[in-house]
Order: sequence, then C-alpha cells, then structure tokens
Amino acid sequence: MGHLVRDLLDEIVGFGPLQPLLDDPTVDDILINGARLIFVEKSGRLEQVALRFLNDQHVLRVIRRMLAPLGRRIDEANPMVDARLADGSRINAIIPPLAIDGPCLSVRKFKQDALRAEDLIGNGAISPAMVAFLSRAVAARCNILISGATGSGKTTLLNVLSQFIGTRERVVTIEDAAELQLRNGHVVRLETRPPNSEGKGEVTPRELVKNALRMRPDRIVLGESRGGEVLDMLQAMNTGHQGSMSTVHANSARDALVRLEMMVTLSGFSATELLIKQIIATALDLIVHVARLPDGQRRVTQVLEVEGIADGVVRTRELYAFHPERKDFGAVDQPSRSLAGKLEEGVPT
Repeated sequence: MGHLVRDLLDEIVGFGPLQPLLDDPTVDDILINGARLIFVEKSGRLEQVALRFLNDQHVLRVIRRMLAPLGRRIDEANPMVDARLADGSRINAIIPPLAIDGPCLSVRKFKQDALRAEDLIGNGAISPAMVAFLSRAVAARCNILISGATGSGKTTLLNVLSQFIGTRERVVTIEDAAELQLRNGHVVRLETRPPNSEGKGEVTPRELVKNALRMRPDRIVLGESRGGEVLDMLQAMNTGHQGSMSTVHANSARDALVRLEMMVTLSGFSATELLIKQIIATALDLIVHVARLPDGQRRVTQVLEVEGIADGVVRTRELYAFHPERKDFGAVDQPSRSLAGKLEEGVPT
C-alpha cells in the first residue's frame, strides 16, 4: 500500500515514474527513450531501470508538466525544447514526428553542492600536483580552455577551477542553462534565451558575450564555446580580460584547437588561416582535456600549454598526462619560461 500511495502522489504532484530518480542523489543523468526504456547514469555507468511509463501520452504529460512552470511548450509545431528546471537541472525533450519511437527526455541533474578539488582528487579524477598547478594558473589569470566529450565532466572541472578566482574579481558567466556554481561573491550570471513560438526573442551566446564586455568584467566564463561567440571570447582574452575560461566539445586537447579554428571560420570572420591561428595562440594559455574512460571514471587526461605559432602551426607543450596503462598521472614537461614567469608573478587576490 505504501508504494501505491507514493506512486499516486508522484503522479499527482510530482513527475510520475521520474520522481524517485530525481530524488535519488546517486543518479546524475536520466534518459527516457519512449515509454518502456528508462536509463540512468550512476558513477559514470549507464544502466537500465525497471520503471516504466504507461504509454507515450504518459511520457508527454510528464514532459509538459515539467515545462509548464517555465512558460515553455512542446507540440508538433515545436517538437524540440531545451530548458532548466527550478532546481537547476537541465532537460532536453524531443517528440514525434522527429522522435520516431516515442517522446524522448534527457535530464542532467543539478548538484546542489559543487564538488571541490579535494573531491576530484579523492575520486582519482586528477592528481594533487595538477590541482596545485591549475590553481596557480587560475590565480595568475591564465586563459584556460577545458575540452572533452559530452558528459566527460567539463562543467564540473570548470566549477572547481573557478573556486581559485580571487574574491575581489568581477566575473560574468554566460550559459545556455545556468549550471556553474561560482562561489566568488561578485558574479553576474547571464543565460541565453531560445526563440518563442513565433520564432522571435532569441538571445544568443554571442550577443551575451558582446554585452558582457560592456559590464566591466575582470573575467568572462563562457559555459560552452560552440559557435560564433568563440571569436568574441578569444578577442576578449586578447584585450585585457585575462583569466577567462570556457569549455569545448573535442576528442583531445589538440582537436580542441582544430574545433576553435573551425568555429571562428564559420562565424563569418574574414581572415587568413594563419591569422586565425595567431588569434587562438595568443589568447589561450592552457588547454585541459577531460575524458570519461571505459570503466566510467572521469579523469583529466592532459594539460597542454599553448606556446605560440611555429611554421604555421599552433605549437603546444604537454605538461601533464594520465597514463591509462599505469592508471596514474605524471608530469611530462616543464612550463615554458613565459608561462613559468606568469605563474611566479601571479595576481594578488
């Protein structure tokens, strides 16, 4: 009887079969592929759960209940939606006719307490030496790009690194769905806005980056670089907003550079390939790559220093790497003289 009452309450005042998963602190992601297939991610591993919806209409009712307080809608005319719940969790829904096998919902749960560097060390995601180095780099206002695949822990690492930003610095964050949990005190959070049902009112990341430059920021933190806003972010890094940070989807740290070049080119910026590479090389100090390994563990696998241009190629220096065969981290090379000097000089906080 207790289970029946709980299921009934979840259906009336909650989100039906999803409610126990939303309440479970060990669940990071919830993935619904139609009415019969529900998967969750725990500790980096995907597993199917026994919960079910009655039918596709039941899934659609739950999705609409999630969206109703947000003023968003989903129907055949608007079959895709990205949104953020009141608790900060991020949802993406797509329904027929685009989703052939029934309504699909993805939920990235929001952690109320941001992880600390000590947590990442304890989880084996990063070494103490790497944390010490990256904390000095953030304090010294190095421009840092975090690369990795979807779900690899880019935002988590960005949150951790942000904890080393000086408390007197003004930070402006720009995101599609507010996930960052900066603890600086002087933080301005900006969030993009999708177009309404008439296709109007959209506010893009690029517009927010341009606006942020007028807000007297010490640093800009762009949750994800994926389009034309990359050019404005790189220009900001090159024009006094040192210590800015962002993330990018890429399979390796070197691939992240290629992705940046591609995005700058597609932004409509008219320049030679060499000039684009020079803009990237002078803007970035470090690229930190994170990966989710086959065992489900998320780890920082590489730290690259961006040194400059040589023979038309962005030159990098590998400083730290994760060795999968030994399952440990190691220093590969020393920072260049210019970076070492910057780290030694630091910035008062």
